[in-house]
Amino acid sequence: MTLVVDAANVVGSVPDGWWRDRRGAAERLRDRLVPLAAAGLADLPGPLDVVLVVEGRARGVDSVPGVRVDSAPASGDDRIVELVAETAGPCVVATADRELRRRVSALGAEVVGPRAVRG
Repeated sequence: MTLVVDAANVVGSVPDGWWRDRRGAAERLRDRLVPLAAAGLADLPGPLDVVLVVEGRARGVDSVPGVRVDSAPASGDDRIVELVAETAGPCVVATADRELRRRVSALGAEVVGPRAVRG
């Protein structure tokens, strides 16, 4: 099972000052995702292949064991759609973006909101 996380949307779902340090906010989210890779989510048992998609000023965040970071060359949403289309097995996308939810659902992905991965 692959879990693709829309970093900009999940980070932006809580007004905690993330806009002052977008890269740092993405790194903190990445680190919170590490335990999910092994344990899974409430309705998704682990292990999960976790992919965190970053864009803009959050580009350059390194991958860590358990979480692969994909730096979108342009639109993060477009990159997420590409990843879902390329994924051979079941895929879940974490985002609250309505248009992105529609696009990935059309490809067969399930969708969860930001709270599912924010902890």
